[in-house]
Amino acid sequence: MPHKERESLKIFVKRAYEDAAPEDGYRVLVDRLWPRGRSKEMLALGQWARDLAPSAALRKWFGHTPTRWKAFQQRYRFELDAEEQQQRMRSLLADAKGQPITLVYGAKDEEHNQAIVLQDVLSHLSEE
Repeated sequence: MPHKERESLKIFVKRAYEDAAPEDGYRVLVDRLWPRGRSKEMLALGQWARDLAPSAALRKWFGHTPTRWKAFQQRYRFELDAEEQQQRMRSLLADAKGQPITLVYGAKDEEHNQAIVLQDVLSHLSEE
């Protein structure tokens, strides 16, 4: 992908309980667990990247407790630094074929969730 296109890549974050929209582009579920009450059709996903979600142990430890947010971000970024995860993220960026990417998550907390961390990591990776 030419450098100019990479710089303009847009990565959005959206709850699984919000309706899909055409401007979402390539929609990717980034949870380990499927969101309750949502069908495949409702989510309109390009892929389910469950392996990019935080590990089960990290997810359970965090429990969406805002006081653990800073530590959660550090631990999750450490998990995403693994070469296997880097390759998964590069594949996700390639799969989007230059379309906007919308990271879909199920958490109620819109400010403290893995999709926000992943959005930042992917944004930096797409600029490389």
